[in-house]
Amino acid sequence: MCAIVFWLFSLAWLFWFQADLLTIAQHVLSKGQTHYDRTVGALLITFVLYLVQMVVHGVVKLNKRSHALTYLPSMLLLAMISDINPVVLTTASFWKWLWLVPVVLVLWGAFIMIAKQTLPFDSSKERTGLFSRRLWVNMLFMIGMIVLVVTLSNTNAVYHYRAHIEVSICKGDYAEALRTGNRSLESDESLTMLRAYALSHEGLLGERLFEYPVVGTSKTLLPMWNRQSAAYLIPVDSFYHHFGARPVAIASASRYFELLERDSLARQSVADYRLCGLLVDKRIDEFARELPHYYAIDGTLPKHYREAATLYMHLRSNPVLIFSHEVSAEDWKNFQELERTHANKAERKQKVAERYQHSYWYYYFYK
Repeated sequence: MCAIVFWLFSLAWLFWFQADLLTIAQHVLSKGQTHYDRTVGALLITFVLYLVQMVVHGVVKLNKRSHALTYLPSMLLLAMISDINPVVLTTASFWKWLWLVPVVLVLWGAFIMIAKQTLPFDSSKERTGLFSRRLWVNMLFMIGMIVLVVTLSNTNAVYHYRAHIEVSICKGDYAEALRTGNRSLESDESLTMLRAYALSHEGLLGERLFEYPVVGTSKTLLPMWNRQSAAYLIPVDSFYHHFGARPVAIASASRYFELLERDSLARQSVADYRLCGLLVDKRIDEFARELPHYYAIDGTLPKHYREAATLYMHLRSNPVLIFSHEVSAEDWKNFQELERTHANKAERKQKVAERYQHSYWYYYFYK
């Protein structure tokens, strides 16, 4: 039963929860020379860890009520494998484990000594069936070690989202990338950059960018000029190809986009990145000046561009952009009425978020 529980947990943990992180780890550590296969990896790692348990059992010969303790070194190794995070990948630092492993092993050794001392008192005539005390004591130990693995592993939601989105993008599954963490309010600059890239491939950057939590600035929408939003699996050349061409040497993203447009190399993605970058920075006046260069000013504009144009028309007394859209105007009116209804700032933000959290207006005023 201990072996069954160990195999089931290890396979499920590695195949479903840690596969994307292990894919990135192997790519980084091998410098892109090898690729992690989630099925082969889960089976191979679990088999090796089970061999470790068999060796430990052969040495300590611990049976009966405390047999499950022979799985602790394997569980500890599983936790180490699963503790993958950006710091480890960029600095190869395992400082936490340098002190944690000796402490856990010393405590484990003490438990082993105590367990071996109590073995003579564990009657061989005791029931060993499914509902026996011996079985459930071992199951309690196994559950405790599973909790230990989960506690010590990297379970950061944002990093798991980033890893899964990168793997999905590399497979060309942009729809899956955009579904990942789409109901979560947690995000960071890298996650925003990856979602923007997936949205751009689907032609939805101006339609859905602000439906996700946006973190960072226009600079962090691109990984080529900001290490804070670096990608591990996606080659930089993929980004350059998506925009039109690879530069020889460019100081900034804006200059890069200008040269692409000057030489007629820019793709449609450049227009959306430039406009969305201005919206992310809340440079709405520049957005109003640039929008007519890329889109017809009518109701066919992507949703966030309609929202930004409507906002601009109501913020400026002498606008350089004239935009009229009946549905957007009505939504803006409702947005303002909802704000006036609640005097308390915190309550107002909460109420507005309930209806307009996925709009550019909410981002502009409350983020």
